[in-house]
Amino acid sequence: MENLLNDFLEYLSVERGLAKNTISAYNQDLKGYISYLRKANIESIQETQQSNIVSYLLLMQKDGKAGSTISRTCAAIKSFYKFLFREHIISSNPADNLNTPKLEHRLPKVLSAEEIKTLFCQPDMSNPLGIRDRSMLELLYATGMRISELLSLSTDSINLETGFLRCIGKGSKERIVPINSSAIKYLKLYLNDAREKILNGRESKVLYLNRLGKPMTRQGFWKILKKYSKKAGITKKITPHLFRHSFATHLLENGADLRSVQEMLGHADISTTQVYTHITRNKIKEVYDKTHPRA
Repeated sequence: MENLLNDFLEYLSVERGLAKNTISAYNQDLKGYISYLRKANIESIQETQQSNIVSYLLLMQKDGKAGSTISRTCAAIKSFYKFLFREHIISSNPADNLNTPKLEHRLPKVLSAEEIKTLFCQPDMSNPLGIRDRSMLELLYATGMRISELLSLSTDSINLETGFLRCIGKGSKERIVPINSSAIKYLKLYLNDAREKILNGRESKVLYLNRLGKPMTRQGFWKILKKYSKKAGITKKITPHLFRHSFATHLLENGADLRSVQEMLGHADISTTQVYTHITRNKIKEVYDKTHPRA
């Protein structure tokens, strides 16, 4: 089964061109499923039935896994069996007509404008690394990019004159995203002076670099973010994705239309973006309850 999984992952990479992070998630999900089958004494993928898949998904639910995780695993399993059936490795597809579990609508947490302002004041602007950090934070919030997208930017991706950047998202899809004046200000500070000092004579096209002049990693950014959130006294669990949620929510709260936000986030389906409308509706209701005389 492990060999078949490897063949499937190669198909996702070569033929479908999926992003590394997506393939990694599929790998993790399917390894868990295969491990479950082994414990159930099923040694061949040809032996599996739909009841095995349903039992595994129910077990995940019983173990308290998030609805989004169960849904993603279900999608991975369905895609895996579809591949096996297409390659004539199985004669019938046990995942046919398998319903994806209904998701619990957990709204994403967001940072307030005040929390973002406090966080952005933490980097020490008297040294190149502090300027770099402020620029990264500003750009992440200004664009709503995923952290992987931010760290894959090159110096050629940015056009400060027009105020746009070119971003490569999931499935290698390119999109153009506007940059606000604050992010441009700190990008200029970083590019005009700080970045050269960090490079210290080395050469690189990667926009954001670590202290050794090498590409910044996700783990490196996480450490930076944790340090500044602690300094700022923010008790919320801050993740890079929290900036993405905050970006979308704040735009919608201030009158942006859903289609524009969808384009900027790089969502293929507008239903993915619609989760943020629930947050803005909650905000409107909160304001109504506080201000209407008879609320």
